[in-house]
Amino acid sequence: MSDLPRKAVTRTARLAALPLGFATRATLGLGKRLGGRPAEEVTAELQQRTAEQLFSTLGQLKGGAMKFGQALSVFESALPEDVAGPYRAALTKLQDSAPAMPSATVHRVMAEQIGPDWRERFRSFDDRPAAAASIGQVHRAVWHDGRAVAVKVQYPGAGDALLSDLGQLARLARVLGPLIPGMDMKPLIAEMRARVAEELDYGLEAQAQQAHAAEFADDPDIAVPQVVDRSGQVLVTEWMDGTPLARVIASGSTAERDRAGQLLARFLFAGPTRTGLLHADPHPGNFRLLGDGGPVEEWRLGVLDFGTVDRLPGGLPDPIGASLRLALAGEAGAVYDLLRQEGFVRPTISLDPDAVLDYLLPIIEPTRVEEFTFTRDWMRAQAARIADPRSPAYNLGKQLNLPPSYLLIHRVTLSTIGVLCQLGATVRLHEELTAWLPGFAEQKLPERS
Repeated sequence: MSDLPRKAVTRTARLAALPLGFATRATLGLGKRLGGRPAEEVTAELQQRTAEQLFSTLGQLKGGAMKFGQALSVFESALPEDVAGPYRAALTKLQDSAPAMPSATVHRVMAEQIGPDWRERFRSFDDRPAAAASIGQVHRAVWHDGRAVAVKVQYPGAGDALLSDLGQLARLARVLGPLIPGMDMKPLIAEMRARVAEELDYGLEAQAQQAHAAEFADDPDIAVPQVVDRSGQVLVTEWMDGTPLARVIASGSTAERDRAGQLLARFLFAGPTRTGLLHADPHPGNFRLLGDGGPVEEWRLGVLDFGTVDRLPGGLPDPIGASLRLALAGEAGAVYDLLRQEGFVRPTISLDPDAVLDYLLPIIEPTRVEEFTFTRDWMRAQAARIADPRSPAYNLGKQLNLPPSYLLIHRVTLSTIGVLCQLGATVRLHEELTAWLPGFAEQKLPERS
């Protein structure tokens, strides 16, 4: 590939071909079944080919297409195993890789953004990308003072590509739905579109990353690389080694999985309290486990990519912790009043407070026990309960509202839970909520029988 595919007609055609290809394979599959092949065998083959086409296309296009695929990747644990299996490898591959931008293009961007003498700022610069993602790729280099650095270079035309892709994906949302059963695509795509300008601004990203780096400097659990330099569409930060979280998901030990899960939960809730910012791109490609040769229980979580953040000057909103505390105490009326006050229940809607509490309790089960093991089976059970039209939870959920101010918090929380389920991690979530979530600390663990 010579460059980021930028022409709208080209990108639109590739995205539009996805549902067409799905329909074609479904028709061929029907023919094979009529020809005598077992239905299960044909279905598995269709899912495998669909997964390959979907995520190959999203990865090649980068931009909003790849970002959409990365967002989906953290939710695969909610899918039924017979559906998730063929998709898992293709989804996970998107979390930490993409086709590379040619070195000639990289050199051109560096010269345009830093100046024709850009190489003088580095002792060395590796033309081979160390990582390639949705709107930019990362090169390993050595800064002029001898520090190992990561140089993030934005793809030319990334902004146009993001908007074009997400607009096209929004139009295809209904048709793409069957490719990832049980997921409502439209809100996910709409929220991504609302964040485009912020993510393209490496100046904002540098500010958010440096705020985290300063706060977590010398922290025993969380590590964030310092910002070294920023010029236009080029961002230079300290290099971070470590074990990619995707590798821990694929082959990590139980101890490594549990440590990673505990630290992910800690960062989710401690980050906003300590920095006033919520890291809002929690797919595994943005995390590393840093062992430093010590025992697993002393490993740290390395956090990368602060292109998307939610600005929460007072930390996570107090009503989140308060509603959790009240729900665990069985205070149905108080929970309902708080949800109505915050806009989760519209003024024109009237619901049974006890039914609302029954809806919430299975979802918040991980917060009421000393430690909880997140599994794909648990995630699937929650997804099935809420997505099944025959379920009371489905009908009640359709009447609840998600206020705009909570939308990104909701997505980040769900995404983090999805990663915890991919890890199969046992996490002391109640401990993290008590320490970091405003409004929750009054809640004590229920007495064990």
